Amino acid sequence: MTEPVAAVLAIDGGNSKTDVLLVDADGTILASLRGPGASPQAVGLEASMRAFDDMVRRTARDARLPPGKPLARHTAAYLAGADLPREEEMLQRAVAEQGWSHSTVVGNDTFAVLRAGTPDGVGVAVVCGAGINCVGVAPDGQISRFPSVGRISGDWGAGEFLATEMIWWAMRAADGRGPDTALLPAVLDHFRAASAPELVERLHFGEVPPDHLGALTPILFQVAEGSDEVALRLVERLAEEVALLATVSLRRLDLLTEAVPVVLGGGVAVGAGPLLWERVRQLCTTAAPRCEVRVVDVPPVVGAALYGLDAIGAEPAAEQRLRSAGRALLGGIAERMDDPR
Repeated sequence: MTEPVAAVLAIDGGNSKTDVLLVDADGTILASLRGPGASPQAVGLEASMRAFDDMVRRTARDARLPPGKPLARHTAAYLAGADLPREEEMLQRAVAEQGWSHSTVVGNDTFAVLRAGTPDGVGVAVVCGAGINCVGVAPDGQISRFPSVGRISGDWGAGEFLATEMIWWAMRAADGRGPDTALLPAVLDHFRAASAPELVERLHFGEVPPDHLGALTPILFQVAEGSDEVALRLVERLAEEVALLATVSLRRLDLLTEAVPVVLGGGVAVGAGPLLWERVRQLCTTAAPRCEVRVVDVPPVVGAALYGLDAIGAEPAAEQRLRSAGRALLGGIAERMDDPR
């Protein structure tokens, strides 16, 4: 059998986007692609695999790989929706059946953030994006996880949840049931609504595109920066939740007194800015004085690719090369997202 040109196929399959990388054994990125979210929990398993396969094929063409399978020696796929053991088993089988590589590992996308933010995958990662989740890995390999399937598993926070909280407070400010808040004009402006009743009607009849709701969350941090009390309380509540996930994980792993990283990832957390980051740092270091809170500085798909390089026994220099390219890739992704075309 002909050895594949690429060493690692890496997939970060989130709820709102999918990132794909093909990487050489020396850490060189052969091609990258950002596509729409296609998590199995959102579109179903078969549709998810079709979408992933299409994105993988497009990435392979961009890398000018020869047609046919396999495309890579190893696939490292870290996916939203791989929350419970039966989901991981189902996705492991489904991804392996695609035949993209000789070997395959599938895990929850939070692990990709952990590896992206650490040199060895040891520490704690809290992801706050479309969902909220946390994983921890101890030096001895012990793992701390949460089900993280929404309110039924005790979750609080993340994108659309925070957006609905913002709207709730804005509407109560509009009709007098709640305190005045700058969230009201900010929310109305975001949706281009002339009044609170107009916005309620549009939301009630499903006339607001779902992505407009998720895009509301960054405004929370902007309003909070202006010292709005309601917005500040929401940011404080989110900081408490993020820190709680992290410190509970550290406690479970007996790492409260150790110098370990706590990595923040996900679109909401990364985009929040220092107001959230510093408060999380204060809360975490109160419980675990030696922990180091950091914000991930490369896309999670780089973390997935690093797991892939680990699996094939790549040289340490490959990680540094991939990280350097990944930081540039993060800037390129941001530019593509901002491009109105």
